[in-house]
Amino acid sequence: MENKSIVKAIIVSVFLFMGLALLGFFIFKGIKTLSDKDRVVNVKGLAEMDMKATSATISLNFSFSGDDLNGIITQTDTKTKAIVAYLKTLGYAEGSIAVSDKNVIDRQTYYDWIWEGGRRVQTKIDRYTISQGIVIQSNDVEGTESKASQIKLSLVTNNLTADVSTAYTFPELNSIKPQMIAQSTQNARIAGEQFANDSHATLGKIKTASQGQITIAGRYYDEESSGVPQEPYIQRARVVSTIVFFLE
Repeated sequence: MENKSIVKAIIVSVFLFMGLALLGFFIFKGIKTLSDKDRVVNVKGLAEMDMKATSATISLNFSFSGDDLNGIITQTDTKTKAIVAYLKTLGYAEGSIAVSDKNVIDRQTYYDWIWEGGRRVQTKIDRYTISQGIVIQSNDVEGTESKASQIKLSLVTNNLTADVSTAYTFPELNSIKPQMIAQSTQNARIAGEQFANDSHATLGKIKTASQGQITIAGRYYDEESSGVPQEPYIQRARVVSTIVFFLE
């Protein structure tokens, strides 16, 4: 009878010990979980991608002004035909040359007032101004700038002077956005793992993540910094993701 009581006491003690051990373990895990929530690392991941233009345009613009509307219309048409004929000699097909509609400004007056010598003076102005634009479409994005310079010089030489400018069409940002986000996230994880190794910890799951806005750097944008492409037909897209990882 006495032996049974001793055995029973031992069994109760074992279960009590196991219960206290489990309770201590769960309390430890709870405290560790709470403390781990405060152990985080905030890192940034940069992704860059160069985008090449898919097409280019060369724009030619000129204008005539005067009081005889029919006369300046004739001048405009004559110059337009001469420029288009010249462009065809350069190999541009007729389908790649677009002539815009004439823009006519009628001031409805022949005089204006200006300040001269501290007093207002009436001066003669042209009543009509006609502006004309010609646009050339090209897939030769790399040769567009040199072609535009050649055209501008030749027009001046042939008394067909016009303002010449270039523009480029780039891929839609949405087409490269997923790839750039994935790359920036990967770079952020690499930085986080380096920090975790230096801290003798293990990089855990993502706590929060913030994807920055894609920015464009290049000659045709306000942002200027070293290392951006100088070719007008290449622009660099950038995105920075900010990610907070748990440290274990």
